[in-house]
This record gives sequence, C-alpha cells and structure tokens, in this order.
Amino acid sequence: MKKLLLLFVAMSSQLLLSLPLSAQSWTPLFNGKNLKGWVQRGGKADYKVENGTIVGYSKVNTDNSFLCTKENYGDFILEFEFLVDDALNSGVQLRSHSSKDYQNGRVHGYQFEIDPSQRAWTGGIYDEARRGWLYPLIKNVPAQTAFKNNEWNQVRIEAVGSRIRTWVNGINCADLIDDVDASGFIALQVHSIGNDASKAGKTIAWRNLRICTQDPARYATPGSGPQVFAKDNTLSPREQAEGWKLLWDGKTTNGWRGARLDVFPEKGWSIQNGELIVHKAGGGESTNGGDIVTTRKYRNFMLSVDFRITNGANSGIKYFVDPGMNKGEGSAIGCEFQILDDERHPDAKLGVKGNRKLGSLYDLIPAPDQKPFHIGVWNTALVIVRDKHVEHWLNGTKLLEYNRDDQEWNALVAYSKYKNWPNFGNAPEGHILLQDHGDEVHFKNIKIKEL
Repeated sequence: MKKLLLLFVAMSSQLLLSLPLSAQSWTPLFNGKNLKGWVQRGGKADYKVENGTIVGYSKVNTDNSFLCTKENYGDFILEFEFLVDDALNSGVQLRSHSSKDYQNGRVHGYQFEIDPSQRAWTGGIYDEARRGWLYPLIKNVPAQTAFKNNEWNQVRIEAVGSRIRTWVNGINCADLIDDVDASGFIALQVHSIGNDASKAGKTIAWRNLRICTQDPARYATPGSGPQVFAKDNTLSPREQAEGWKLLWDGKTTNGWRGARLDVFPEKGWSIQNGELIVHKAGGGESTNGGDIVTTRKYRNFMLSVDFRITNGANSGIKYFVDPGMNKGEGSAIGCEFQILDDERHPDAKLGVKGNRKLGSLYDLIPAPDQKPFHIGVWNTALVIVRDKHVEHWLNGTKLLEYNRDDQEWNALVAYSKYKNWPNFGNAPEGHILLQDHGDEVHFKNIKIKEL
C-alpha cells in the first residue's frame, strides 16, 4: 500500500510538471454577441457583430478607426484569428493609448501589422502615429510567407516585460525589445482609405479573441526570428552575433572627426541624453561646426541611423565620401541620403522631379512623395550597399534602389551637380558622413553591419 501511495505521488508530480500549457488560463475579449467591453476611437468606420465575429467596414473620408478594449493590459499572451480583404491594410494595437495631450486624443502605440499587399509584412510591429516601423519584415524575410490571402489566419502575440513577439499561422514573425510602453489598451484597426470609393465597404474580421494575463511568462513560446533591440545606442546579444556594430556609442566622439579636421569639431555639435545633435546656425552648408565623418572607410554594409529633424531642417547622411575631394566651400562629396523637411525647406522644390526631397539620392534619384515620415519624432534611415547595388529605406519602406559604376549611372551623374567631380560615386569604399547644413537635427542608434 505504501509503495502504491508513493507511486501515486510520483505520478501526480509528473502530471503537475506536464500541466503548464493545458492549465493556461484564458479570458475571452469578445463575447460573440455584442461589443460590450469595447469603445471606438479615431475614425468613423463601422464595426458590427456578425455570426460570432467582429467585422470592420471601411469608409471613405475618415481617419484610421480603432475599436479599443476599455481595459488596459500589461503583460499578456493574445490569440485571435482574422480575415482581411486584399484591398485593405489593418492591424491590432497593443499597449496603446489615447489622451488629449497627444495629438488631441489620436490613438498611438504598438501595432501588429495586417498587410495583404505584395509587401507582405503581416506580423511586423509598427508604432502607430509615433515612431513608425519598429520591426518591418525586411528583418525576417522568411516570415513574409506566413500570411495566407483570403483565409482565416491565426495569430499569437506575447508581450512580456520589454519583449513583444508575434506569430502568424505558427511562424515566428517579429521579436522586438522595447520599453516605451509597459501597458495600454488593445484595439482593432480599420485603416483609412481616404476618398477611394473603390475600397469602401471592404471588410476585416476578427474572431476567437482571447487573452492570458496570469503569469504569461510561464507560457512563453520559443522564438526563432531575428530580434530588434530598441534600447538606444545599444546592441542586443543577437545583434552582436549577427555582426552589427555601433558607429556611435551615444556618449563620446570616438570613431568620428570633422570632415576637414583631424579631430571632432569644437563647435556646432553636441552630445545630450544619448543624442548627437548638429546645431542651428543660419542654414549654411558646412559653415558652423562642419560635417563629421567616420574615422575609417566602409565598402559593403547595412547602415541604420535614427534621426529627428526640426521644422524646416536640412541635413543628410552620405556614404562613399572622400573628405579631401572638395577643396572649396560647402560639404564633403559623396552619395547622399537626403534629410529634409519637404514641406518647409525650399530645397524640396529644386533639383529635378523631386530628387532633393527626403530620402532621395540627393540631386540624382527622387524618393516617392508619399513616404512614412513624421517630423519632430524619430525616423530610421537605412542604406544598404552590396558592391554596386544600393538601396534607400525609410521607416521600413524602400524608397529607391540603383546600381552605380555603369553606363546608366555615369550618364545620370553627368546631368547632376556632381558632373565635375571625377568618377563620382564609383569608389569601392569611403567614409560615412553626417551633414551640418546649419539646421538642428538629432541622431542616435547609428549602427552598421558590414556585408
């Protein structure tokens, strides 16, 4: 009898050890009958309950619409299914907020992206109405196949501490570490369609919404996707393992010097609260502290720079820079990712077909007029160089790509302001530069991955 009792205790202990997943406590977010517990914010799209699902209907001439939980959530695991019309873009807000002191109540915060377009970024993480893309699926290309058009898709989101991870149909899509928001509401988005009547009445539906808030860390799922570490001027262990390096440490001038100096400029630049700031000085090109460049050259790389501009500001990120090429006035010469307030700075109207606007290859190739950008908040520029092929990205959206050092490139240069600079843009390597154009611009999270 004693042996049987001991055997029973041992079996019970084993059973308890095997319980965590089955014992996970779930709470429905939607009762299947009505929208009790939810409140609408933002635009005026219609939300209805149909056959046990929440259905959002797009509407012309209204802002992004959000059906928000009345309750706020901190750490949780959220699961749901969604079905979206191919013509729409949508998302689910996490740890989000709406307050009068932020853009008059505009909904903002983390968003699980729903993207049926060819871009295929469903499962990425966007910071709605604030910082833009935090985890575009260019960070995890294999996950772009997770979403299934015209089918119900299953989603799992784990928000535990500063880590947010997403799964679509069992495929790990995003793995973000960010500590801006620890809690907030959950919301179902119907994206604005502007005045496009052809998209009116299209639908996005959600069902089987449930949440686990009791010890969610205990039920966390192993993830395999690339990780983005959003802590300023810091690399995560995973980024380090993947070969990323900090080009600026957030504290000192190490690794940088004046473009025409052997040391860092004594004026015109400052370091404050982990930000590298070029000062306002009348809008002149390299007339105050002057441009700064890396102390070493780079050949093939992915360069990521967070920047924040002030109203009317002009600056740039240059690469393949030869600091000694320009002996006269003005900035050092190199290929430039233009940084500009297109609405307020006159340079946006110069050049050819907008090739001096934000994100353009300055004076050579224009970026699209419509691009994800917010003045006064942090935006991320990404330049990718693989030998002769170059790409410009802004907040997770590719703006342009080109090949250099060929007949087409040389012809393009011949009709630009760079026509008198021998072999412009064709050097196999060069310095990276941050431009002083006499306007206040802030930089941080300057990272490089050599390819």
